[in-house]
Amino acid sequence: QVQLVESGGGLVQAGESLRLSCAASGRIFKINTMGWYRQAPGKQRELVAAITSGGRTNYADSVKGRFTISRDNAENTVYLQMNILRPEDTAVYYCNANVVDTSTFYPTNYWGQGTQVTVSS
Repeated sequence: QVQLVESGGGLVQAGESLRLSCAASGRIFKINTMGWYRQAPGKQRELVAAITSGGRTNYADSVKGRFTISRDNAENTVYLQMNILRPEDTAVYYCNANVVDTSTFYPTNYWGQGTQVTVSS
């Protein structure tokens, strides 16, 4: 099995920054795309940013220019640097990874437990 453990959430004021981290561990053969999603109360989970194993990225329009996703393939870790945070960024942020594990050698999506980000105005 594969586990994703997130860290870095918290409470900040508008305009401040946070950095989220997500480390994957377990029976990993290869990690394909890694990404961050978020879910605000009463809303559907949405993609925030994603990065391929080769480093290609894509972002939700609402975070372009403010958030940066990166990854360390040697450490199986993905990061989300969030700058100029806004109250509307308040949500639970979830890490996602498409992993080929050593049990099945078949790509499977895994999720972290979520970390709360709260931005006060």
